[in-house]
Amino acid sequence: MSRNAPDFEDYLRTIAEFTEDELIPSEPEMVAAGAVPDRLVRRMAELGLFGISIPPGYGGFGWTMEQQVLLTLEFTRASCVYRSRFSTVIGLCSQAILDHGTEEQRREMLPDMAAGRQVTSFALSEPEAGSDATNVQTTARRTGDGWVLDGSKRYITNAHWADTLLVFARTDDAEVSAFLVDRNAPGVSTRIPDLMNGHAEGPVGEIDLDSVVVAENRLLGGVPGTGVAAAMRGINHARLHVAATCVGQATRMLEEATRHVQERRQFGAPLSELGVVQAQLGRCYSEMEAGRALTLDAARAFDAGTIPRHRISAAKLYCSEMVGRVADQCVQLLGGKGIVGPHPVPRMWRDVRTLRIYEGASAIHERNLGRAMTRSVAADGVLPDSYRVR
Repeated sequence: MSRNAPDFEDYLRTIAEFTEDELIPSEPEMVAAGAVPDRLVRRMAELGLFGISIPPGYGGFGWTMEQQVLLTLEFTRASCVYRSRFSTVIGLCSQAILDHGTEEQRREMLPDMAAGRQVTSFALSEPEAGSDATNVQTTARRTGDGWVLDGSKRYITNAHWADTLLVFARTDDAEVSAFLVDRNAPGVSTRIPDLMNGHAEGPVGEIDLDSVVVAENRLLGGVPGTGVAAAMRGINHARLHVAATCVGQATRMLEEATRHVQERRQFGAPLSELGVVQAQLGRCYSEMEAGRALTLDAARAFDAGTIPRHRISAAKLYCSEMVGRVADQCVQLLGGKGIVGPHPVPRMWRDVRTLRIYEGASAIHERNLGRAMTRSVAADGVLPDSYRVR
């Protein structure tokens, strides 16, 4: 199952070329079809994008978190809808399985996930468990030789076309556990919404579980009650990828907007010569670069051996808010093209709005970081994930 990883710099260039030569030019086709073209999903699999975070022993490339962030900065210069097709594999699901699954589950799932043959979906959010993700109401009742699951999930990325759902449910002891559920199992139904405000070509889905029978060996890790820990392992990984996605999207929008103001003439000169336009671009660029630095710094801390969850939270919060500001300024700079016609920036403006909600809404990150600060200073006299020498 082992896979020999190429030289990283060569691979990074390959992904940059794939983004420039195939993903970006195919965006109009994707929009017209209302879905990511199957040929591009196959190309993503061929290039190994489904396996960038999965260790070589399980068929992936096993890139470091810093390398994963650098790759994300490249492929998210194209529509972030493309990334959504493999995001649940490389982050939320694979990391939960890696750290909390049994070896049998890792051997069964991860090689096919890395090859793009097994799409997984992270089924945590519910009508009453959104920002309060621990308030899971889906139940898992033990039977003689397994479990029976009942409940519903919503806003689930890749739910409608996943092969396997990683379902979080409350077991008989009231603890949250995770289960590997075949999407085509009897009692499982999925549906997508009629309307999406952004991400229209990669809609989230809803899942209903009606007396779904799950074998004992499908309990993640074989031990009940580890669901919250498994979820947070995947979520912290995914949050850093989301932060990098925000920077990638900001990069593309600023490039598009800068080209526009260089070509668009008003008052006898290009818009790019107006001081107010230069100020807008300069402010956006500085905010984007601050987000890039914060995200890469958190990735390096991750690779050092301890997950810097507060710094990751700060990166996700800052970058998702930053890309919203950048998107708004870029739409403004486009003038009429920002609201009429097929220009990519207004489409990306709608898409990036969701990133302030995915993987924890901004208000939740603000609250959690504030709490962590007061606790850390009270206990140790320093801020959480502090750089201070002690």
